[in-house]
Amino acid sequence: MQDISKRFVEVFGANPEVVAAAPGRVNLIGEHIDYSDGFVLPFAISDTTTVALSRRQDQVIRIASAQKSTEIVETTLAELIPLTGESWARYALGVLWVMKIDTGVDLLIDGRVPLGAGLSSSAALECSIATAVNHLFKKGLSLAELARASQKAENDYVGVPCGIMDQSVSLMAKSGSALLLDCRDLSSENIPFLIAPQGLELLIIDTQAHHKLVDGGYAERRASCERAVAELGITSLRDISVADYAARQSELDPVTYIRGFHAVTEMKRVLDAVDALKANNFSRLGDLLNQSHRSLRDDYTVSCPELNLAVDTALEQGALGARMVGGGFGGSAIALIKSDQVKRCETAIQKAFSDAGFKAPRFFTSLPSDGARVISN
Repeated sequence: MQDISKRFVEVFGANPEVVAAAPGRVNLIGEHIDYSDGFVLPFAISDTTTVALSRRQDQVIRIASAQKSTEIVETTLAELIPLTGESWARYALGVLWVMKIDTGVDLLIDGRVPLGAGLSSSAALECSIATAVNHLFKKGLSLAELARASQKAENDYVGVPCGIMDQSVSLMAKSGSALLLDCRDLSSENIPFLIAPQGLELLIIDTQAHHKLVDGGYAERRASCERAVAELGITSLRDISVADYAARQSELDPVTYIRGFHAVTEMKRVLDAVDALKANNFSRLGDLLNQSHRSLRDDYTVSCPELNLAVDTALEQGALGARMVGGGFGGSAIALIKSDQVKRCETAIQKAFSDAGFKAPRFFTSLPSDGARVISN
């Protein structure tokens, strides 16, 4: 906190009025179903984005980043226009636009969630700013309302049709638990996720095949799910069982069917994973992670060679289960593995990537952490 406040003074010439932070996330299971009213099971990681914010006496908005030492993006409230520009500041501007601030601001961002790794650096940025604005401007919004506002910023201002999961867990997460989130109404339940006493770790493998969700692949798959809903005449894919969906296969074209099939089966896997966690059945949880990856790879087709190699190698090294996480097309994978096998697994994955000519991966682990918070005011 002292570092960002000191940097704020260097950039803007005064102390910030509020400092807030929000974490990235790992989704244990439940991928690409938040926009179909599904259940998801993410947890917050310890890496966060921290922001420092102060109001101005005029309508000017100035945004700086600790990772971009010289660049300051400057605009005005009147010039906040969705879907324009390629600036890194769009996500921040989108939150300010959605939350309808009535004065200009100075904003400094310190993003420590790895970019493009499928760990939702965008939601961490959005939610840290939303938390700071909510506090400084006394908006009085609930966590659910802040999640909706942050999602709207990404959907309508940036142009990424993301679901609500990433923003919700970044705001609502609790240490030591995964968050069972109902994406229809944002009700939630904390599910204890305590793997260390079982001699297990969740290894996060950043493939460094960095993805970019604004290129259309994400939107195309969401559109497939929406088309399945429309053609089947249902409210959402949440409202049809796996058996009933399969029985109506002839009503859909092959691509629409198989993408919807991922959604309905993934929703069931999430609830099965909750049962497994409550029973401390980590072998069953591993099986479900494997099923999820195969579905994302083969049915939803959002994996990539780097992700598949990371998952396959982890399983060869004894992981109970492994899968890609995030939007796909790159990013990170997770592996549920015995603690004494982690280093051997990392070495094997490094070698496999080198042999394949891929960029060297990065590894880290994280315990479930708390969601967004105001650090100082």
